[in-house]
Amino acid sequence: MPVPHAAFAHDDDSLARLEALTGLSQRLLDRCRAAGASQAEVSCSEDAGLNVNVRMGEVETVESTRDRGIAVTVYFGTRKGSASTADLREDSLAATVEQACAIARYTEDDAAAGLADAARMATAFPDLDTWHPWEL
Repeated sequence: MPVPHAAFAHDDDSLARLEALTGLSQRLLDRCRAAGASQAEVSCSEDAGLNVNVRMGEVETVESTRDRGIAVTVYFGTRKGSASTADLREDSLAATVEQACAIARYTEDDAAAGLADAARMATAFPDLDTWHPWEL
């Protein structure tokens, strides 16, 4: 039975997941600051998908995917370190920040390392109308 189009909007938990990833990012940035980083950035991603391959009119394979990842980059002046994980347990997140900091503390200075100046960052985010659910 096809799912009505309105059900997508009702079942869509994208905003709740975005808020959870935003909170997680902020906690990680706080950890980076507490560890002494002069700058830090966190990238969080979550992905889910469905792939269907059809051959000669018959479904050959169906693959469901679900992925997530956290990447932390810290700067100690102009020394940079990065680490990543897919494990969202607090001890794993703490270890990821610790490893990024350890790498940064032992790398060479790089005059080009660092985040972009705040004045160069985007401040206006237009609605690009990119959400178009469709019935499978």
